[in-house]
Amino acid sequence: MATGSTLRFGAQTDEVTSLLRIVNMVRTGEATTRPEIGRLTGLGRGVVTQRVDQAIAMGYLEDGDFGPSSGGRAPRTLRFRSDAGRILVCALGGLHIHVGIAALDGDVLDQTHRDWDIARGPAETLDTVMQMIDELLERGDGVPIWAVAVGLPGPVDFATGRPVAPPIMPGWNGFDVRRRFEQRFGVPVWVDNDVNLLALGVRARHGGEPADLVYCKIGTGIGAGLLSGGHLHRGNNGAAGDIGHVRVAGSEEPCRCGKTGCLEAVAGGWALVRDATAAIADGATGALAAPGDLTPERISRAAEDGDALAITLIQRSARVVGESIAGIVNLFNPGEIVVGGAVAAAGELFLAEVRQRVYELSLPLATRDLAIVQSVDDVSEPLRGGLELAREQLFEVTFPRWFAEGHPTLAGTTAA
Repeated sequence: MATGSTLRFGAQTDEVTSLLRIVNMVRTGEATTRPEIGRLTGLGRGVVTQRVDQAIAMGYLEDGDFGPSSGGRAPRTLRFRSDAGRILVCALGGLHIHVGIAALDGDVLDQTHRDWDIARGPAETLDTVMQMIDELLERGDGVPIWAVAVGLPGPVDFATGRPVAPPIMPGWNGFDVRRRFEQRFGVPVWVDNDVNLLALGVRARHGGEPADLVYCKIGTGIGAGLLSGGHLHRGNNGAAGDIGHVRVAGSEEPCRCGKTGCLEAVAGGWALVRDATAAIADGATGALAAPGDLTPERISRAAEDGDALAITLIQRSARVVGESIAGIVNLFNPGEIVVGGAVAAAGELFLAEVRQRVYELSLPLATRDLAIVQSVDDVSEPLRGGLELAREQLFEVTFPRWFAEGHPTLAGTTAA
């Protein structure tokens, strides 16, 4: 993008503030013509024209088609230059890697997926991620990368981009994930918990409207993403929503975190595989006893198909998950609970048990307007959440610090 503007970039002046607001108004669709900008901002026609011309010269906006006339000359619409850069998203789960590339408006242009065990460690995992990214870039259009978002299946210190004592990620504690991507691409990088990205993906589907929402992922592990008024609540050390290690009353099952009786050790995907394996060894028959690897996904599919052992495992998981969610409902009073993940893929069989326990154990006022729904069955959902994170950080948080360059910079986005 070209710069060449005469604005005083050294400080957040009224000129700069109004220009940034105009770019974001067009980017979000709040305003699409110069007259609309004038009505919403209160700026005079001459000032609006000047700011828009500057935004066009810098490469952020461009003229579009003519809009409908209100009696006089039809106004020309404005468009955000979403083709000026690309955003990379790397969504890592316990047993998979999902990588995608998108335009600045969040439109996913290409993606790839690979089964992968996160326990193989950061070096080997990130080498594989880079290979997957290279595959996407080789078949891409050469538009420069503006930002990278990374999701990890464990607590993350968002300020540093480092995992913090992640229970299912041996060798990852304190690893500088962000630096690895910054060195490779030289662009801003944001690293967050994978369930936080899923929660942001739901927000994006809701049109970015403020919401009090909880996303519960019941996969290999268990976690929750919390949105309060549309904003993520990460907690003091990035551990907010780590419900997988809340104690289940009466359970002594050993957990991979080193404690006993954790929710994950009773209801997580790896716990279901453990219990299914033990049941089959004791003589259980049915679909799960057939040859093949036992996975959380396979157990969920078998439950949907009516396998007795799988149904027992899924319903037991849902009951204890529902009890933990009830605690969140009483404390947080969300308007919506979205349940996703490989175990929850059993659908209504899982959701029915969760709803029953939540409504039994929660205050009537807290559940009066509560919706408990299954996540959208879309393989791109983790990518959409990562895009939402990157776009929010680029254009709503750090934009004033780098826009004079015409593109994001590491120095601009990391400045205090």
